[in-house]
Amino acid sequence: MADEPHVRCSRCGRSRADDPPFRALAWVVENAERGRIWLCPDCARIHVRDIEGKLPDEYW
Repeated sequence: MADEPHVRCSRCGRSRADDPPFRALAWVVENAERGRIWLCPDCARIHVRDIEGKLPDEYW
């Protein structure tokens, strides 16, 4: 997963390859029916409520 080429944020289009290694580790990936969906750290922070809303009730 870490070596996937051409990873881009599904919201803003930013490329993971443009980030320094320590920042590239903060990217979020979701395994959905249509495949992997990536979010850069900035978009993940903005949309954290959307991400949390997808967690099963058992998590809470």
